[in-house]
Amino acid sequence: MLRHKSIVRVMALALAASFLLAGGVAWARAGQQQSSGQTQQPAPKATPQRPDEAIDDDDVERVETDLTNVLFTAIDKGKRFVTTIKQEDIRVLEDGQPQQIFTFQRETDRPLSLAILIDTSASQERTLPEEKSAAQRFVDTVIRPQKDEVAVLTFTGESTLEQGLTGNIARVRRAIDRVDFIPPSGYIGGGILVGTPPISGDNQSRAGSTAIWDAVWVTSREVLSTTSDKTRRAIILLTDGVDTSSRLKMSEAVDAALKADAIIYAIGIGDSFSFDGVDEGSVRKISERTGGRAYFPRNEDDLRSAFAQIQDELRSQYLIAYSPSNKAKDGTFRKVQIEVANPELRKQNLRLTYRQGYFARSAVEAKPKR
Repeated sequence: MLRHKSIVRVMALALAASFLLAGGVAWARAGQQQSSGQTQQPAPKATPQRPDEAIDDDDVERVETDLTNVLFTAIDKGKRFVTTIKQEDIRVLEDGQPQQIFTFQRETDRPLSLAILIDTSASQERTLPEEKSAAQRFVDTVIRPQKDEVAVLTFTGESTLEQGLTGNIARVRRAIDRVDFIPPSGYIGGGILVGTPPISGDNQSRAGSTAIWDAVWVTSREVLSTTSDKTRRAIILLTDGVDTSSRLKMSEAVDAALKADAIIYAIGIGDSFSFDGVDEGSVRKISERTGGRAYFPRNEDDLRSAFAQIQDELRSQYLIAYSPSNKAKDGTFRKVQIEVANPELRKQNLRLTYRQGYFARSAVEAKPKR
């Protein structure tokens, strides 16, 4: 059976971590040209560890805090952002129990840490030029060079860091400009692969594969989780949602994003002529479970509109901070609910978007570094 996607593996946390400690992320192209004019060599690729193979917590220094932060957005029936909500208009529940809110404020000026994650498999061959153009326009409009930072990553069956987090818009634009579809061996166009060898091992290239969940996991763990807690973290994911080769499950990718406090805005896009179209269910799940939204553009104007809506949402959010009534440091998942308490506002049928929960810190994580 002929498959129609691009290939490869995902990157190992252990190897990536060693390069980070050495002073730089070494996944692939660093997004910066060598001053000597020499050709940059691809860096080693790594495979993400399973969640039960995490880094030793004794090597991680953490700051103690009792507050849980949750961002939310309110949208009315006309799909307009509501910016007049007050603290007394809403209530917060954790695992069904009401919580006392300590901080409630509009978030319009917080620094942004964004990762633009682009599927470059064969299903994106026709739409990639439009995606790049819309992404560059978004960066030009949204990013404040002295305050915000952006990373650019691509993926097929492996993830490549095209540009690490930077506020330098010119570097980000160059990284996006370099993004391209590279046909796998045997690709003859139209989503058709011929002469593909059988898959015989986990370490072998897998023609026609796409690892979305692995890419989200790596982006959350290796890029966004390293940023300041004072920034708003988000992944802008462009893909058709058809994952064919991830070693991790979607739920593990969602967990990684939640632990990194990263919202995922997913743009479901792909070549519906040569391929099976967009898996809207997967695209919605990966975004909504992290407090983001999914978009399904049908043309270039829709794509531009999707980026414009993401831009508006990033500047139209509310921040809630509360001290959980459950003080147990057990590492368990805590379900969060935000409800409209104001009877008049309830009549407006507002839609609130926010992350569906978070992982409590474990006793080991809470232990101060010696």
